[in-house]
Amino acid sequence: MRRAIVVSAQGLGSTSPNPPVGCVVLDRGGRVVGEGFHLRKGEAHAEVNALAAAGDRAVGGTAVVTLEPCNHYGRTPPCREALIDARVARVVIAVMDPTSRGEGGAALLREAGVEVEQGVLAEEALLVLGPWLESLTRERPFITWICGGGDAAVRDEVRLLRESHDLVITAGGVVEEGRAGSHGVGVFRVPERPLGSDVGGALKVLVGTGARSVLVVGDAGVPGLEEIADRVVCCLPFTGESSGPGPTSLPARYRLSEVTRGVGYVRVVGRRIQARGSGVTRHVKRPCDL
Repeated sequence: MRRAIVVSAQGLGSTSPNPPVGCVVLDRGGRVVGEGFHLRKGEAHAEVNALAAAGDRAVGGTAVVTLEPCNHYGRTPPCREALIDARVARVVIAVMDPTSRGEGGAALLREAGVEVEQGVLAEEALLVLGPWLESLTRERPFITWICGGGDAAVRDEVRLLRESHDLVITAGGVVEEGRAGSHGVGVFRVPERPLGSDVGGALKVLVGTGARSVLVVGDAGVPGLEEIADRVVCCLPFTGESSGPGPTSLPARYRLSEVTRGVGYVRVVGRRIQARGSGVTRHVKRPCDL
């Protein structure tokens, strides 16, 4: 499963509005014979790609997948059908899919005689799937905000983080695709005009893009947008070995989740402190169009 999680991360920044999913296929003897991930909407899902690599070696084997296989026909056939047709004996799932229609892929696999195990390393799988799930629950993109530090530090962080975000909002509210052309044609909409200065209006525009993750650099010309960020990355300049008070580590309402050393700065990552009862749910009113 950990290998499937690592593989799934290759789809970050291109799969939206679909989830970044990874799959590893083992043969009867437990040897890895195929792996795959979902690259973008309209193309083969992780299970199909992994099964294609495995071929006949998947018969009687195990498919390990980070998200419950889909059970409906969309732009591609359902993955539970591909797994049944490949005659795998067992499917291991990390996270259940809140967008499942009807009984769900896991239930239909069991009905077909496939052994199903779920909840395996679910918390670790959320390292990749978490922003997608939170975006579904809140009905808006998952927002990461980069703040503080000098220009060089921010540039380093933007180069790193834009690879795994659908959109990047820079000075003046200009919106760019994280990786140009990564989402394919006709499935993702990048605003042609800069966002206005109203945070509510900006969010409405972002929701309409189909984006699941957005990277905001500084205040991006939209006051208040950074204040609703789900994750904040602060680049704090080095201080002397003995010094007076330095800059605040994190804005209010965020908890510390990571601290690392950069070149000339300390990288501080925080997650928004959620009010009770506002965590990610597993019920989504509107299914995702896979």
